[in-house]
Amino acid sequence: MVAVSLHAVLLACATLASAQVTKLDDAATAEAQKRDGTATRAFTSVQIKTSDGQCLFVDKLSGDFRENLTPIQVGACGSNAAAEGWDVITAGEHIATPGQALIVSSLTNACFNFDDRRKAGNQVLLFSCGGRADGSGDKTNSQAFAFTGSAGPLQLKPQNAAGKCFFVDAATKKLDIQACSNDATQMFTFGAAAAGGNTGGGGNGNGNGNGNGKGNGDGNSAGASSKSASSTSSISSTSTSAVVDPRASVPAANAGAVATPNGNIPTANPTTPVAVSGARGKLDPTAAAVANKRDGTAKRAFTGVSIKAPNGQCLFIDPTAGDFRQNLIPVSLVTCGGTPNEKWDVITEGIHNKKADLDGNSAKIPSALVVSSLVNGCISFDGRRPAGDNITLFSCGGRGDGEGKTDTGQLFPFIGQTSFALAPLNENNKTCAIPGKDNKGNVRIVSGPCPTNGAQLFSIFQ
Repeated sequence: MVAVSLHAVLLACATLASAQVTKLDDAATAEAQKRDGTATRAFTSVQIKTSDGQCLFVDKLSGDFRENLTPIQVGACGSNAAAEGWDVITAGEHIATPGQALIVSSLTNACFNFDDRRKAGNQVLLFSCGGRADGSGDKTNSQAFAFTGSAGPLQLKPQNAAGKCFFVDAATKKLDIQACSNDATQMFTFGAAAAGGNTGGGGNGNGNGNGNGKGNGDGNSAGASSKSASSTSSISSTSTSAVVDPRASVPAANAGAVATPNGNIPTANPTTPVAVSGARGKLDPTAAAVANKRDGTAKRAFTGVSIKAPNGQCLFIDPTAGDFRQNLIPVSLVTCGGTPNEKWDVITEGIHNKKADLDGNSAKIPSALVVSSLVNGCISFDGRRPAGDNITLFSCGGRGDGEGKTDTGQLFPFIGQTSFALAPLNENNKTCAIPGKDNKGNVRIVSGPCPTNGAQLFSIFQ
């Protein structure tokens, strides 16, 4: 009688463990599902799309009391927005093998996991990263997936199951595992991009009057990205030609100014021949307008947003700090104030961001221009310029007169996330924009080797 009762108890416990819960144990969950703040993230809080355009998501109450054993479900994108975010971690507490990555829920912090000891049909689940239910695990190959930096389409191959791939089970609307094939149900894409891969390199920089950059290098993909204030990321690839051009909206420099230690800086784009810091000493408004034309046809992921550097300051430009046509303007760092000088557009496609203009792998990586909403110049890297002054605002396309096409010194890996590295494609992921000082002691963004601790991450906010 006792044995029968014990069997019944064990069976009941097993049933409960595999069923949905109505409430989590908050303390146990926090211990089991800790976010790795030290990790290097190739993608942060992005959607993972199936070949038919649906999104992977997780219901945090679909597993056990500490968010383990939750199935990876498939549904219409946007219907479970907070649950559709995923991080791809290439280095951290639970992964350290080159060419492999963890896929982690941005909502629960649990990892994709394949466990062949479980019943068929219930082997692909989210589980505490490191492989121990209480969160004390180190690393496990059941959570490691081959990863080259590509946004996809790609197959998800767990390292503990040679020749096996995750796929979408149409009957259950969940991920499961089967022998790898070329079936469309096994193909997945990170973020909004359907093509990815290594960043291009070998392109020209963007010094005054140079030609277009054409990348053909072999470097790895975009620098790591990190979780921003937004729990999910989205990309709005719509033309914003109706947005007012700041150049046309304000008639003269004295329409407004912001006080700085270096004096008053105009908050409107000058349309008269005011003094400038660079070549010729005086602005040529006509030449500046030709050199820095606004692309009204462009697809903008973000328009008129502020961008915060890793040190908490905002990117800022002085429209009079460059040459006579507003090239070579330093990108300064200031206490965020919401001024027009701090506003930026992120352009994913347009006159100066065309894949057809690029060679090799540069054409494969999703990328964007970061453009001043005030003067229409692009953040540009030119390794030929002096250290401390090789990241400036320059005419989009890389030619001083505005006649350039697409320049890899102005393109940064981007798939729609709100936090990303400014790692120019022509540097093969070796160089990033970081906070620093020029030789005059001015605080601005400068170039340096790409860190892996988050010190390279810039965040977009309204």
